[in-house]
Amino acid sequence: MNKNLAKFFIAALVRFTLFVLVMSLAAIPLKAQNPAPTPPYSDQAELSKVEEWVLSQGTQESIAAEIAAILGLGSDRLPVRLKSFRTSNDGISRAFAVSTNPSQEGVVLSALKTMEDKMTIYSVGTAWLTDRSGTLHRTIQIDASGARVVPNNSRAAEFKDIKAFFLKKLQNPSHK
Repeated sequence: MNKNLAKFFIAALVRFTLFVLVMSLAAIPLKAQNPAPTPPYSDQAELSKVEEWVLSQGTQESIAAEIAAILGLGSDRLPVRLKSFRTSNDGISRAFAVSTNPSQEGVVLSALKTMEDKMTIYSVGTAWLTDRSGTLHRTIQIDASGARVVPNNSRAAEFKDIKAFFLKKLQNPSHK
């Protein structure tokens, strides 16, 4: 009986070790995708006040299943609270969306322009997955053919600008 218990214990230990190894290896491509994350700031929750503002005053919307999936936020439409501002000179809508799904946390920032081609309406632009700390996790490019992941550093300057845009909106109540 002790031999069987010892074999069982060793087998369980081997399975656990393999599981940890596989999970560690699975994380490597995710880390490699973002080799230069947004630098940490002294305030670790850079966007937390904007997140609170959007949750309290934003409209209830949802992010399309295709966009949620490519951002890594599930395969269904993602319910969010949203604050969006359209600029009159270029027609681009800048949006700050906070997931209201407790199992899919995330903040999505986007700069999208709605286009119309005959009977088809679609958006063109960029969306970023971040969190309340302002750390950039994923960047996607959206056009008429769909959405695709692009390197974070390819749109890092725009990401910094859109974060600053929403921080400024929060600080200046007359622009809300």
